[in-house]
Amino acid sequence: MSIYEELGLQPIINAAGTYTVLGGSRMSEATLAAMCEAARDFIPIRELQKAVNAAIAKLTRNPGAYVPNGAATGLYLAVAAAIEIRRKKPFKYVTRDEIARSHVVLYKAHRNPYDLVVQNLGASYRELGFGNLMHPVTVEDLDNAIDDDTAAVYFAATGWVAPGGLPLEETIAVARRRGVPVIVDAAAQLPPVENLWKYTEMGAATTLFSGGKDLKGPQASGLMVGDREFHEIVASIGFPNYGIGRMMKVGREEMVGLYMAVKQFVEMDHDARYQWREDQIAILSEALREHPALTVTRTYPNEAGQPIARAFVGLKDAGRNAAELVEHLRRNHPPIHAYSEELPGVFINPMSLRDGEIDCIVECLRRFS
Repeated sequence: MSIYEELGLQPIINAAGTYTVLGGSRMSEATLAAMCEAARDFIPIRELQKAVNAAIAKLTRNPGAYVPNGAATGLYLAVAAAIEIRRKKPFKYVTRDEIARSHVVLYKAHRNPYDLVVQNLGASYRELGFGNLMHPVTVEDLDNAIDDDTAAVYFAATGWVAPGGLPLEETIAVARRRGVPVIVDAAAQLPPVENLWKYTEMGAATTLFSGGKDLKGPQASGLMVGDREFHEIVASIGFPNYGIGRMMKVGREEMVGLYMAVKQFVEMDHDARYQWREDQIAILSEALREHPALTVTRTYPNEAGQPIARAFVGLKDAGRNAAELVEHLRRNHPPIHAYSEELPGVFINPMSLRDGEIDCIVECLRRFS
């Protein structure tokens, strides 16, 4: 009996993608073995952190790195580090009033539920522009938004942002001229593997990635890469130090697990992985080619803007509700989770599937009428 069966739960087939609410992604056997090995022995946490951060920085071609317990925690710590730099004293001596006077500049088009951690820290936002192209932000707008209380500029590098903000290159150029660090939120922007060092080379102080998405590390982990001195400040604020970072615990298992996941991600054959995903779409498309109620269309990129193809299984009858198809998949044994994204059909994303699961999805969809 599996642990999920013992708890009365049924594992699912994840045809949606690396969504946190579905568990992120699957860790490899090598990652799981490394985590188990780490759990068997004690190690001074600060020594492990220093070694893991240095090893990941080298693997990802970055001067510095840090492992938080998620990308959102990374943003929280990055803003704290930026405030320390702005206020010119260790963060533990920064007063509430000094935090409250600090702000992060960001484009209104880049606002998202994850950036709420900035408010949780006690800082504020200075939003520029609108979530459309009616009045795009200019270089002059950004330059004038930065003042003596600006701690950082936040940039969301994702396929979910609306139009209206400046490109990252121009954002970094203005911020660098004004002496303000740029925090790039690229939580779901792997692949491509080059993103691990691309934003640093462009001049970002730190780039945030989720550890539990396509890196296939522990879900309760994140990755920060970039400037060495900036990440040393982050490390001085984060766990296991007393203060705001203490509650953001990262176990030795997660540190070692993320290191192993990054190592495998950097070394893997990404072309072969891309091709495997395309093959899964081809299998689905061919199997349902003559289905009376469904069509299959390859779409690219995926919902987060990653260079990963998906299949859209559409309803031929435009009068039918996609919820019917979603429910049909979830009634399968095992249940299949896929999202419609408010379109007349569902997306089948191969990035979280393993060998053979596409066959189960095909059989389930064949029964739909």
